[in-house]
Amino acid sequence: MGSMIEFSRPDGKMAPGYLAEPATGNRSGVVMLEEWWGINDEIKATAERLASEGFRVLIPDLFRGRVAATGDEASHLMDGLDFSDAASQDAPGAASYLSQSGAKVGITGYCMGGALTLLAAMHGAGFASAVIYYGFPPEDAGDPATIRIPLMGHWALHDAFFKIDGVDRIEERLRAGDVSYQFYRYDAKHAFANPKGLGNYNRDAAEAAWKRSVEFFHRTLG
Repeated sequence: MGSMIEFSRPDGKMAPGYLAEPATGNRSGVVMLEEWWGINDEIKATAERLASEGFRVLIPDLFRGRVAATGDEASHLMDGLDFSDAASQDAPGAASYLSQSGAKVGITGYCMGGALTLLAAMHGAGFASAVIYYGFPPEDAGDPATIRIPLMGHWALHDAFFKIDGVDRIEERLRAGDVSYQFYRYDAKHAFANPKGLGNYNRDAAEAAWKRSVEFFHRTLG
């Protein structure tokens, strides 16, 4: 099982995170950004599963120990989060921690964490690749055409929170910037990969996205 650690952000402040280590593997790193629930048992289990594939996984504790039990609580926590700070400080700080051994580092995130993953990819932030699960920031947050790392995205066709036409517009910008990307659209609803989230779990979509993501990270991180 993983453990809570502390890492240094670019601004010198310390931040907490949950670190899952592989028993064996290539030791490449992946920063994982949580959904709006915080670091709960489900996101920890997801980190452990990715670690079992041979990656070191670090989840920055963006809510600093707070975990939501209801949608209202989660919305409150997310509304209080400084997205720019999380993407430009916590995420790259976690990447720096994982890259100390010289390994390449990727980033992935779900829902709120997916939006932050796209922000981090646009900021550069020292990542070698990125995988987004059904989340994106407002269009004025940055231009996806500026991304210079390989990108993968998993999207729900029936997402009530992140509409698929928004995904289409992101894809237009990625093509305009000649970004290396792979987008997959699933006949599913928001949070289809979380069996304990909003009740929208879709096993077929979740497993297909997982397999694609693991293969992508092995290919881009080495």
